[in-house]
Amino acid sequence: MTVIAASVDERLRLVKDAAREIGLLDSGRKSVLLHAIADALEASSTEIVAANALDLERGRHDAIGEALLDRLRLDEKRVSALAAAVRDVAGLPDPVGRVLDSRTLPNGLSLEKVAVPFGVVGSIYEARPNVTVDIASLALRSGNAVVLRGGSAAQSTNARLVQVMRDALASQRVSPEAIQSVDDFGRDGAKALMNARGLVDVLVPRGSAGLIETVVTESTVPVIETGAGVVHIYLDATARVDWAHDIVLNAKTQRPSVCNAVETVLVHRTAADRLLPELLTSLDLAGVTVHGDDETRAHDSRVVPATDDDWSREYGTLDLAVRVVDDLDHALAHIRRYSTHHTESIITDDPEAADRFLAEVDSAVVLVNASTRFTDGGEFGFGAEVGISTQKLHARGPMGLAELTSTKWLGRGDGQVRA
Repeated sequence: MTVIAASVDERLRLVKDAAREIGLLDSGRKSVLLHAIADALEASSTEIVAANALDLERGRHDAIGEALLDRLRLDEKRVSALAAAVRDVAGLPDPVGRVLDSRTLPNGLSLEKVAVPFGVVGSIYEARPNVTVDIASLALRSGNAVVLRGGSAAQSTNARLVQVMRDALASQRVSPEAIQSVDDFGRDGAKALMNARGLVDVLVPRGSAGLIETVVTESTVPVIETGAGVVHIYLDATARVDWAHDIVLNAKTQRPSVCNAVETVLVHRTAADRLLPELLTSLDLAGVTVHGDDETRAHDSRVVPATDDDWSREYGTLDLAVRVVDDLDHALAHIRRYSTHHTESIITDDPEAADRFLAEVDSAVVLVNASTRFTDGGEFGFGAEVGISTQKLHARGPMGLAELTSTKWLGRGDGQVRA
């Protein structure tokens, strides 16, 4: 039965109660729920796209920018992709109940450390309706209820998506209160969510650096921090021309608005003459504005002068900062200074340089000879992701099902007492 909550607090208490029901469902039952959600999303595609059109129109009127509009946009193809991702999550192994450790004490007491749901997972994000579905499906598969704050930019889309998913749960005789939104309470809803300690077990923010900083500093609920993506690719002295060209183009232009798109390319000085002319021409043809240092600009007059701010910017657009560095040491120093610890990649034919890069770069994902666009829950085989964690506690990198569980020790004895 759906209850119309009169306050944020009442809604949070409803989702807390529903979490107990979700936490007791077995793997097969949770899979059935997710397939019901996927079917409902596809059946409601027309209504979802129509709701999204209202958000897009409002976003253009408010001049939110092409990067956010791209993240906000849903069409039939993207709705189908959301449904497919939900089905992928349904087919993943259930993380709940995994035995992570076991031992028997000298007195015969048997102990097991097992994975258990958090309970209620909250998320605050902006202009990302796909997150509404991704987090809900991952939460349910891992035995959690979920409460969402998706922001005003996607309010019409998110309202429709949440209603579709809640109806799907109700059709399976599972409490729809396991999926909640506080969007209709505006900023008060976000504030209540951040301070719902005891009702919400963990909070995951996704969005701009400002949004994440606000959640981290103001929340009393434990936060798993996701970070901005000032992402680097370093072209080493031995980088192959075709790999450097193809990987940088892919990492920048395939979808420039996402957090794993490259924002800064560093080029070894001895490789600059060999790599930059073709790369800069291709970037220009792809519509990319390159912000470069003096040495980069010497290779192409279309490069605009880079400022100090360019090295720390997450553009989210077809803009790219390019800098020539002396060697690997200088590339590592630049990354240490400007990285947001999201994803970095080295393009090299030198195994020692690759090993040093892997060992010394302190980011959630570090790659050799591959595009940074692979930092993604779907690409990693998680079906979907809650976000890309850039912190070092509990979860780091793309967060899937396992990262939405905690642990519990189970003990079985036969009358033991402590001496």
